[in-house]
Amino acid sequence: MTYRTTRPVLLVLGARGLAEFLAAVPAYRALADIFPRHKRVLAAAASLRSIVRLCGWFDQLLPVESPVRLPPLERPNVAVDLRGDDPQSCRALLATRPRSVIAFARDDVATTLPGPRWRPLENEVTRWCRLLEYHGIGVNPFRLDLPRPRAIPPGVRGATLIHPGTSGPEQPWPPERWVSVARSELAEGRHVVLTGSSAERPMISSIAHAAGMSPSAIHAGRTTLRTLAALVSVAGRVVCSDVGVGQLATAMGTPSVVLFGATSPHRWGPPGHRPWHRALWHGPGGDSEGTVPGGGLVEIGVDEVLEALATLPCEATPSYPLRWSA
Repeated sequence: MTYRTTRPVLLVLGARGLAEFLAAVPAYRALADIFPRHKRVLAAAASLRSIVRLCGWFDQLLPVESPVRLPPLERPNVAVDLRGDDPQSCRALLATRPRSVIAFARDDVATTLPGPRWRPLENEVTRWCRLLEYHGIGVNPFRLDLPRPRAIPPGVRGATLIHPGTSGPEQPWPPERWVSVARSELAEGRHVVLTGSSAERPMISSIAHAAGMSPSAIHAGRTTLRTLAALVSVAGRVVCSDVGVGQLATAMGTPSVVLFGATSPHRWGPPGHRPWHRALWHGPGGDSEGTVPGGGLVEIGVDEVLEALATLPCEATPSYPLRWSA
């Protein structure tokens, strides 16, 4: 069914998951600023609905998965491809017959698109800023922060939030190491909470039990992305090996230690101008099927994580306005 509106339509083909969504936040903000009168539609993963609503930069989320199949749409005035290096997604966007397109130049689609060239190893925030700037849209890459949720779960403010799972195919950092980190934080007098997906809840419950933690500290499988954002926003610090959660800590200005395995922090890690985040990485590794931890991830020791935690400030102390206005 095609929706109708009297407003011009901005269609943005966006993220598959949380990490991709957060990397494009400066671009989303810039598009909302420059197209304030358009009906702004984000075509992205349905799992992002609660975080998209929190941000308020889009009027509608159009759920799409991979491969992208867009339903019949009113012809967009402007279509923006922030999906990634995927010719099939680009073709799906072009099939909506947009009047103008903002995308990277491609040689593998029938229509020649004016745009910059894709750089495979580019930082993800820089990538989308560069795309919009090529098309004449100014973007401030420092505008990484998200609105803070108003509803905050009790017993979390100031706690150390540990997220043991990963967003990629590689196995998590060994559970016994997370137990050691949790015990160390508890010994320092800090409250500790554990987050994760429903599938990770058995692992996280075993970590909590081994560390002597109360079941009430386990939030795995009980949170939407918006609730997770609320937890991160009031936590005293975050320790994780999940790229998306690490970027959520960046977006909320919460001090963090993020463990990287096969994924490079150059592309997905915290920006260097925010010194209250620590990225630990020993290079890629592991087998191609992801059945053992990545070489870099398994080589990160407990002592290294504890040393990084010891250097974190009590709270973020930004050296520039987080809510800079263009």
